[in-house]
Amino acid sequence: MKQLEKKQESLAADLASNSSNSYSARPSRNERRALGKSLRDQCPRSSHSNWNPSADRPDPIALIEDSNQGRMQQLVPLRHGRMLQSPFAFFRGAALNMAADLAGTPATGIHVQACGDCHLMNFGAFATPERRIIFDINDLDETLPAPWEWDLKRLATSFVLACRDNGLSEEDGRDAALACVQSYREHMAEFSELSELDIWYASIDSETLFSKIKDEETIERVKKRLAKAREHNVLEHDFPQLASVTGGKPMIRDNPPLIYHPQSPDREELMTRVCASFEKYSDTLQADRKQLLSRFQLVDAALKVVGVGSVGTYCFILLLMASEDDPLFLQVKQARPSVLEPYAGKSPYTNHGERIVNGHRLMQSASDIFLGWVEGDAGRHYYVRQLRDMKIKPLVEIFTASVMCEYAEACGWALAHAHARSGDPSTISGYLGKNDSFDKALADFAKAYADQTEIDYDAFRKSIRSGRLEAYTEDQ
Repeated sequence: MKQLEKKQESLAADLASNSSNSYSARPSRNERRALGKSLRDQCPRSSHSNWNPSADRPDPIALIEDSNQGRMQQLVPLRHGRMLQSPFAFFRGAALNMAADLAGTPATGIHVQACGDCHLMNFGAFATPERRIIFDINDLDETLPAPWEWDLKRLATSFVLACRDNGLSEEDGRDAALACVQSYREHMAEFSELSELDIWYASIDSETLFSKIKDEETIERVKKRLAKAREHNVLEHDFPQLASVTGGKPMIRDNPPLIYHPQSPDREELMTRVCASFEKYSDTLQADRKQLLSRFQLVDAALKVVGVGSVGTYCFILLLMASEDDPLFLQVKQARPSVLEPYAGKSPYTNHGERIVNGHRLMQSASDIFLGWVEGDAGRHYYVRQLRDMKIKPLVEIFTASVMCEYAEACGWALAHAHARSGDPSTISGYLGKNDSFDKALADFAKAYADQTEIDYDAFRKSIRSGRLEAYTEDQ
């Protein structure tokens, strides 16, 4: 272990020389690749296959209870209800549990800007400011500098669980995990040969990505969804769904329990608090985007229930109008400490919204023009982005085995690019190598951790039956 620590310290010193004024001070690509390869001596690639829960492993239900702290308690049963749907749904809501487990697994010591909650539902297609549709990571609430392996292990495991959820075979699940990791490894090797600017400018164009799909039915479905996304218009599509005009005043439409206004006088208090914080949010935008935002007037705010892991956190929809036929919807999400913090260190940012915004900018090929952050008057941290902007979510629940593998390749590619932007692709690629040793090891881990997730899910179900936890399902 001491030898590994010394090697990692040497690697860190070499990589830190990036900041030197002398370009020759930075090790060459081949030298950095060799550094990565040398890490195999102390952290063999085969060691990543191991998952053996320790005797003092935290109680998974206690960790769920810990993650409920600070949430709106009336919504916690809804969170549990969504996690109760399947082991995969439980996995999505239990990011803290896996973070605690990953902290005890082998790691090379190479850190990147990690997603922190890297599962296959947190990828998708969305529009860039130039209105191209790209594929990338799209949920970074837990982002923090951390070992690159943690993201990849969580992503590979999510494919095994998703395959099981779809009734596919164990072999299909392993194939999907292998496809994901192989894609990550091969694309990291490609990024290791590019210039820094080429890495930064790279993106995964949706047309290029979807052209690789072989299933005819999926091709037709994707084409229709892309065409619909390109035709998407806030006034014609979002406004009728999300808002209405009452007495000449546009207002967000209540859709309880997912979207709702508090009862008066709490409703008036909410608007007062949002208005007070809005200017502070606008100050975090670039000058040109702040100028654009100033053309809109904030007219309404409502509470919104989101996701699985985020249920119970404070989230709002804001309706802004530039004119009677020019609406803008923004989403304000509470930013809590990353689940990685206890194991990877605290964020350098005092506001967790700023942590998330800068994680987006580091990891995504292109980010929302309205990304910003703010601290509310109750001391809670938030980040802000557009509510919808040509976003296309994967229909994972209908994926066949072949489509699941194709999607796994896409996610592995996107994650490799995100890590290459903030980390050193040559060093990571040197460690991964050219053969499939690492791929097989992570596929073994993914299967073993998926089994662990099902065990934890059973304990979760028992805790609800016993009354330790309360659950509310939306079909009740």
